[in-house]
Amino acid sequence: MEKSCLAERLGRYLHLVESERRALLELEEVERSVPRGTVLRAEQSPTRELYVVRKGWLYSSMLLADGNRQILTLHLPGELAGETSLAWNHAPFTITAATDATIRIIDKAALRGLFERHPRLAMLIHTLAQAERVMLADRLASVGRTSARARVAALLVDALRRLRANGEPIEEGIPLPLTQEEIGDATGLTAVHVNRMIRQLAEAGLISRTNGRVRILDEAELAAVANHVDRYGTIDTGWLPSALS
Repeated sequence: MEKSCLAERLGRYLHLVESERRALLELEEVERSVPRGTVLRAEQSPTRELYVVRKGWLYSSMLLADGNRQILTLHLPGELAGETSLAWNHAPFTITAATDATIRIIDKAALRGLFERHPRLAMLIHTLAQAERVMLADRLASVGRTSARARVAALLVDALRRLRANGEPIEEGIPLPLTQEEIGDATGLTAVHVNRMIRQLAEAGLISRTNGRVRILDEAELAAVANHVDRYGTIDTGWLPSALS
């Protein structure tokens, strides 16, 4: 492995020195390829691992009392998944590969060592975790208090802006590897309703779909429909210390 996925992402928010990049690469020693549909860890299972997404998409979900599933978070290339294992020794959510994916595995004890030796990285990871917490609150408000059209629009524009922030190419549109049922589980809609909302957005000239990709034709209007705030475009790292070496 030549590059650290975490270093590539964190370096977009803060200039990292060589010792920090090397420490992050050492953290990601174990790499695994997983096919679509693989459950990396099940809800309530013991866990001491976190995952960095190198390629593909993952999602976290929970099973509801009525047997339905709620997809809580999408994990895109460069992002961490499973940080909840820092708070508990069991998994509160199920993590599933939404696509064929490549992940790097981080042990909790190894992460502790990184935080001890490189507190500036710990501060930055904590800062991004707070952004993700607010993003989850945005999704909660979207699912609970907005129209079906706005929920689907929010999912699309959120994926676009996160992929852009992570340095992924979006000029030819963004991938949409989720099935309509999975989009429904993420937005609280039926698959039929999801299909109808995607058609409406396309007919309104906001998006187009080709070969499994979605091109955002009017990002500003789509964001307005979704009432979406770009959380990742405004991360404040000015309070973090300068690197010593």
